[in-house]
Amino acid sequence: MKENISNCALCPFKISDRLCRNKDGKFPPDCPTANKNELSQKALKEYKKPENYNFAKQASIQEGEGYGQKELGYAHLKPVKPRILEIIEFAQKMKYNRLGLVFCVGLRKEAKIVEKLFLSKGFSMASVMCKVGHVSKDKLGINDDEKVDVGSDETMCNPILQAMVLNDEKTEFNVLLGLCVGHDSLFFKYAEAPCTVLAVKDRLLGHNPLAAVYTIDSYYRALK
Repeated sequence: MKENISNCALCPFKISDRLCRNKDGKFPPDCPTANKNELSQKALKEYKKPENYNFAKQASIQEGEGYGQKELGYAHLKPVKPRILEIIEFAQKMKYNRLGLVFCVGLRKEAKIVEKLFLSKGFSMASVMCKVGHVSKDKLGINDDEKVDVGSDETMCNPILQAMVLNDEKTEFNVLLGLCVGHDSLFFKYAEAPCTVLAVKDRLLGHNPLAAVYTIDSYYRALK
């Protein structure tokens, strides 16, 4: 018998008709809203914890403030804030003082602009670049032809050290800017403070990975 693994991304029903949006809504056999009530109740208990309750509340408030023309109805909503402003406002809502910024060497120019912006809003900042520690890729057993700069003693990206530095600096909220796939995962694993992402790494598409998704039926059809 086939297991009903949750697959919300493949739900066949119109969003307004789905059970997750309408208490009398429709749902497929693999719907987690219909099938995972025990987990849903467990999650609600977690939201009641002081460290989660206010965080979730302020995040929801921030979401609502990201739209204008609400008085005209849902069909007339329009976005009014870029993500960087939402990060600033959310951090202010949470009354954070010290923010952490981890970034890729390839986005050092952008990181400088972002840190100056956060500083101008009154935050204390700690920032760490990916190559911190000057550790050779040889420590990871990387072959020479697997390096970016073939033939060199290349410095590895060091997301675990990035996390440890920000943990040591007692940051309250960390912002990721352009870490590589996998490196970002290790940073999340070792960071002690809550984290958010300002931008992700996409070398080919100017850090806009959804461009390949948006053009999946044309320029990026080969991905299928």
